[in-house]
Amino acid sequence: MKQINKEEMFGNLKNFLKSKGIEVQEGAYAQRIRQGCELLTDSINVSQRTLKSAKSAMDQGLDQLRQTIHEQTAPKSPAAEGAPQKKRPVNATGTAGQSSAAQRKSGQPGRRARKG
Repeated sequence: MKQINKEEMFGNLKNFLKSKGIEVQEGAYAQRIRQGCELLTDSINVSQRTLKSAKSAMDQGLDQLRQTIHEQTAPKSPAAEGAPQKKRPVNATGTAGQSSAAQRKSGQPGRRARKG
């Protein structure tokens, strides 16, 4: 957010009070109001900076948390686990690895034809 100017705060308050029928004239009373506005302005500006840094730290922490969750819940690859390769898909007749033409030649579904 934009920084608030100390004189801007006092000027706005002075104009607000003037619109309500109260005119602030220079003197001890106006000096105290000006000091109060400066203190309020400093507090607001420091709070804005603190919130901005806290937000960035929070966002960084959330990004680290998301990354950790992603790493823990991501599916493991078969090569990384040391698991055997996936089985070949079964075709429509229920046999794996043998084409329909080879099954017809062998005469036995699901078995390979022997040579010789």
